[in-house]
Amino acid sequence: MKDINCVSEEEYKLACKKIEEMLPYIHGDTPKDDPLCVEYKAMAATVEKYETAHFPIPKPTIAEIIADALDDMGYSQNQLAELIRVSPSKVNDYLSGKAEPTLKIAGRLCRVLHIAPAEMLLNEEPAEYEYEPIMA
Repeated sequence: MKDINCVSEEEYKLACKKIEEMLPYIHGDTPKDDPLCVEYKAMAATVEKYETAHFPIPKPTIAEIIADALDDMGYSQNQLAELIRVSPSKVNDYLSGKAEPTLKIAGRLCRVLHIAPAEMLLNEEPAEYEYEPIMA
């Protein structure tokens, strides 16, 4: 008996083809209840199920989260060290994965680098999060 949640490669390829065919006809102002839009969402869900099962994306490490945020904010390692009040070598340890920040430092990193606490501490996708300025 076939698992109803399993998407075959054939179904995946068909869904990808259908999506390509539909793209020229679906725009940001297409009503959500439009039959083409409904079919597009179904095909997209099929593609997502297949890709999630066959091409999983590993969650980033804390070092990768910090490195990405550091790059996004445009700070150097020395600047970050000053902002979170640790030594530059400690920042290097965080970025190389040799050490993980303490809870206190993780909080500073979240505020300075605009990282959602859930992403840093639980390694989960963040919901919308309001960042508060760091206090000395």
